[in-house]
Parts: sequence; C-alpha cells; structure tokens
Amino acid sequence: MSDEGWARRLGGGTHAPVAAVVSLGVAAVGESVSRAVAGDADPQLVLVLGLLALATTAPPAFLRPMPAAVAVSAAGVLSLGLFHGLTVAGLVAQLIVLYRLGRAGGQVVATCLAVPYLVLALVRGADAMTVLAASLGLTAAWVGIARWARDEAVVHRAARQAVAESLVEHTARGERARIARELHDVVAHHISMIAVQAETARLTTPGLPAEGARRLSEIGDTARAGLTEMRRLLGVLREDAPSDIAERHPQPGLRQLTELLDDVRDTSGAGARLIVSGTPAGLDPGVELAAYRIVQEALTNARRHAPGAAVDVELHYTEEALRLRIRDNGPGPPAAAPAGGHGLTGMRERAAAVGGRLRTGPAAVGGFVVEASLPARAAR
Repeated sequence: MSDEGWARRLGGGTHAPVAAVVSLGVAAVGESVSRAVAGDADPQLVLVLGLLALATTAPPAFLRPMPAAVAVSAAGVLSLGLFHGLTVAGLVAQLIVLYRLGRAGGQVVATCLAVPYLVLALVRGADAMTVLAASLGLTAAWVGIARWARDEAVVHRAARQAVAESLVEHTARGERARIARELHDVVAHHISMIAVQAETARLTTPGLPAEGARRLSEIGDTARAGLTEMRRLLGVLREDAPSDIAERHPQPGLRQLTELLDDVRDTSGAGARLIVSGTPAGLDPGVELAAYRIVQEALTNARRHAPGAAVDVELHYTEEALRLRIRDNGPGPPAAAPAGGHGLTGMRERAAAVGGRLRTGPAAVGGFVVEASLPARAAR
C-alpha cells in the first residue's frame, strides 16, 4: 500500500484499525513487563507497568481522535514522569493519535498535547525516549494539520468551482431569456406590421385585381405563419439555446416613441396619441429600454387583437418613477385568452428586471390597458 493509503487509513476513520492497536498493545505490554522483570520489580509494579503500557496504546481502538489523543498522551506523560520510561509501541501510538487529531481538525489540541513531552525533555535532560516523543510528537501533529489544511483547500476549491459553474449557467440562461425577449419584441413587431400592411392594402385598395388581392392575402398568411413558428422556436431558445455572444447594437429609448407611433398610424390607419405629463427626467438606459419595449409590445398586441382601435400612450414622470399607461378602445380581452404567448410575460419580465411592476387587463371604460411603474433608477 502507498504512503498516502496508509495515511488515509490512519487519519480518515473514527477509530484506528483494531488489528494495529492490538499489535501495538501486545508489543507495549510485552516490552514493559520484560523490562520490569529484568529489573527485579515487584509483581504489583509489573502489573501497573503492564496496565500503563496498555493505556498508551489501547484508546485509539475505542475512542474518537480527540479523547483517544488525550488518553494516550496522559498515559505517556505519566509513564515518563513517574517511571522514566515509554515503550516503543507507546511512542508509535502517541505519534498516530497526534497525527489523527491534527488531520481531524484539532490543530490547537494536537499541538498542546505534544508540549508536555517537550517540557519533560527540557527538565529531565537528554533522555532518548523523551526527546523522541517531544520532537516526533510535534512533527506528527503538524503533518496531520498540513494534511487537514490540504484536504480543506481541495474541498473549498471544488465548492468555488461548483459555484462558478452554476453562476455561468445562470448567466447563460439569463442571456438566452434576454435574447428571446429581444427577438420577440423586435421581430414579432415587424412581422405583425407586414401582416397588418398586407391586410390593409387588400381591403383598402380600390379596383385591386383578384390576383393582387390573393397575393396580398398570401403575404399576410405567410407573415402570421412565420410569427407562429417564431414563437414556437422562442420557447426552445429560452431553455436550450447555446450562450453565444450576441452582436451588440444601440438600444432604443423613449426618444424613439414618436417614430414608433408614426409607424402605427401609417400601417394601421388608427389613431395613436402620446401623452406626456410631469417633468421628463433622465432615466437609466435600462429603464428607458424596458419602457420602450413595453410600449412596443402593447402596440403590437393592440394591432393584433383590436385592429383599427385607437391607442393612447401615456408617460407620467415623477421624481421616483416613470408610470406608463397604454390603453386601446377595442373590444377588450376575449373570455378565454390564447395560451402560449410570450408578449405579456416578456413585458412583466422587463418591468421586474429593472425593479418595476406591470399590470394588464380590461380597462374601466372598455378596451385593454397595460400599466407599468418603473423606477427612475434600475434596481441593482
């Protein structure tokens, strides 16, 4: 077995291997008793020395690293202090328990348990076993502490890597959701305009040949089919699209609302008013973009569900927030709204992304209304 395998077996478990402890105990008792008998000691002293030798080796088999280290160290110091002797097996057991305690995270206790041997070595002089216990005990404790520190570093490194990977994944999902919203807001807006323009041209052009009317109808049908397919694909993009870096372009803001309303008037022929109240103040670019996209999506929904209805876009500035209100005078929402659309969800997500809130529903005087309150400064 490799050195690292032995270190893992000695330091990784709650108790030391029983076979190793039994071997050390037998060796310690045998060495202690043979010394006592050779010195013509009393039988009682032989028994005491045998029990003390067993106490310097047996605790690791039954106790956790800290109490085992305390018991073995106390027995070892007692053996050296009273009887001026420590068995080789007892010294080995002392090194093992100090290493295990250091590797288990008991840095301070492991170091303190090695100090009494150092004190005995300084007081009693150059006794070989005492000097070995003092020097090797500190070494074993510090080696165990070093292994514990290395293992902790590995765990923390793995945790940091897991957090970093989770953050990257979360960022990628957020970016995919943002791209999906941008595609829906921009592409759906223009495709809807194509469908509306084709239908308007077919219905309002006098003397239009039948072939021309058919082609305009096909253009409208193709645009609506493309819009349906795009919405289906957006559901995939929100979950599974790769996190490629999108090409960046200047984003629109509230200054472009006039152009947006002009497009609505030109394409649908319906009235569209912009009503501004309060003192216009500088807003965060993110808040301006969110406001523009909410208005754009609300106008697209009005053209789709209430064609020909007039629309009022109201901007009310306060010191703390910008309040939006987009209302049409159409028939209002149907009793059963179609499922699967991203428009209202995208508007709510945009408002929430800057720390605002959004409400949609039937207006009190008829039609449909979208109301949003966006803070002057985006939430961080």
